[in-house]
Parts: sequence; C-alpha cells; structure tokens
Amino acid sequence: MNKKIILKKRPVGFPDKDTWELISENKPTLKDGEVLVKTHYVSLDPAMRGWLNDSKSYIAPVAINDVMRAGTIGEVIDAKGATKFKKGDVITGWGGVQQYFSTNGEGHFKVDISLAPMTKYIGALGMPGMTAYFGILEVAKIKENDVVLMSGAAGAVGSVAGQIAKIKNCKVIGIAGSEDKCKYVVDTLGFDACINYKEENIYAALKKLAPEGIDVYFDNVGGEILDAALSRLKMHARVVICGAISQYNSKEIQGPKNYLSLLVNRATMQGMVVFDYVARYKEAGLQMGTWMHQGKLISEEDVYDGIENFYDTFNRLFTGQKRGKLVLNVL
Repeated sequence: MNKKIILKKRPVGFPDKDTWELISENKPTLKDGEVLVKTHYVSLDPAMRGWLNDSKSYIAPVAINDVMRAGTIGEVIDAKGATKFKKGDVITGWGGVQQYFSTNGEGHFKVDISLAPMTKYIGALGMPGMTAYFGILEVAKIKENDVVLMSGAAGAVGSVAGQIAKIKNCKVIGIAGSEDKCKYVVDTLGFDACINYKEENIYAALKKLAPEGIDVYFDNVGGEILDAALSRLKMHARVVICGAISQYNSKEIQGPKNYLSLLVNRATMQGMVVFDYVARYKEAGLQMGTWMHQGKLISEEDVYDGIENFYDTFNRLFTGQKRGKLVLNVL
C-alpha cells in the first residue's frame, strides 16, 4: 500500500491539521516507459505554504485532493518498457509527500549516494542549495569584501548562502531566532556575527555590526527584518528576495516601508526563483560538492520519521524548531 498526504482545503492563515489528510491506497500501476519509485525522504520547505494558495505565482497551486507537492529522493524499484532510469537507481525530483510514485523520469535526476548521503541531495545538493548558490552568486552578484546580511541564517538556504559568501571572502552577518542558532551560525558555519532578532534591537545591532552599511541583503523572511535591512543599504546595494516566511501565514501581507532607501542608494531589489536555473544545477552541484569535500561547506539535515508526522514536522518550518534542512523520512 501507498500512504500519501493529500490537500483537502485551502487554509486562511496558518494551516490546521485538517488542511491535509493521510490516506492509503494501492501502489501505482506502471505504464510503458514508467518507473516505480520508493520514496525515502521528503524535503519540507517554507515555499510549500505558498503552494497551498489559489493565486497567481511562479508555479501552479497544489490542487484539492492532489498529493502534497514536495521534493523527494528515493529508489527505483520497478520499471516497464524502455525507461530513463533502471531498477536500483536513486533519483531526486518532485515525487510529493507519499511513499511510492510512478514517473516517466521527466524532471528527475539520478544521483550517486556513494558520494553523499540521500539527505544531502534534497539539502545542500538539492533545491535549497541551488537556491543559495544562484541567489548569492548570480542575483546578489557578491564580490570580495562585500558586507552581506543573511536572514534565516540557520535555515536550509541561509546557512548555505552565507557560507558561500564567506568562501568568496565577504563579511557575513547572520540573523536568527535564538542564541543557540546564532552560536551555531558563528562557531560552526563561520559567519562573522549573528543577530538574535528575538532578543536584540535589529536596527541598533545592524548599526553596530555594519556601521558603514551593507552591500547585500539576502532576504528569507520579509516583514520587519526586511525593513531594518533596507535602512542600512550602501550605495548600489543589492537586495535578493528569496523568501518571506514571516508573511506566508499572514492574512494581510506587510510590504516594505523603507523602500525609498532603494531610490536614495540607487540600490536594486530582485526576486529569485530557483527553477530559472535548472539547466545549471549540475554545475552548482559539482562546485558545492567540491566545497563540501574540502571542508569549506557544511550541510546539516534535521530529519524526522514517519509520514503520519507530516503536519507536526511541517509546523517546525514556522516555529523555528529546526536547524538546517528539514527532512521527513516517510517510510
């Protein structure tokens, strides 16, 4: 049997447990050219909240009664006819929150788990890592000695993007939600400093840590922290809008109040969606894999077990009860 999480209703504000339903049905029957994949791990990402809304976005919303969209990694256990993958291959793609799925292979990629554990391929070597890599290098266009401010610094994207900025010889200031996370960001990830936004005045802390302002703000949270960052921009600064987790469950979205700083400082604010860089994923994966092998890039996964625990694990994205990449083992 195949256990799966399906969307039952569109939430207003924070999703409740009835937003989804766990069902069990027969495993998919293969058509010619398809493979059957046994999912091992599912990626849980803040973007999943946006995919629940029936509104115009960079990707279609999850349909009611459809399996919840999610990045996955798993093993091909059966194949029918001429297929892109064969039994025993480990592939990553968009299998959704379910234990088994069938695919013709489109949008999926074979990975080598002798080089890295499965969880790395939905973390630093997966969509979060690709987002960090292209967001900080291509959109932010960092250069040596830039002062880079990173919100969500202990999260899946922020932790990697900040480390890449350090590799490129930038000064990196993180923002996180606890002393433990700030200590991790500085002592383990190598950031130059970290601001605990729950305990510190963000404006005062930024003035102290970046007295001359910031060259790059990589935004994963939006809201008040975005406003604070905008108040400290240098001339020709770059702001990357990667995410806005503080706003995803809000009934009224809070837009930036300090946006005129962009005009005064001739700065830019640009949105970033990782799907624009699909053709270059291999390039990024090879580079980040090299950095990991050299000990320059640390990737941490926070793994929880059981598809029946999807809702409680999903909530950790918004309560801050996780560090690094949030992963669910669905078996």
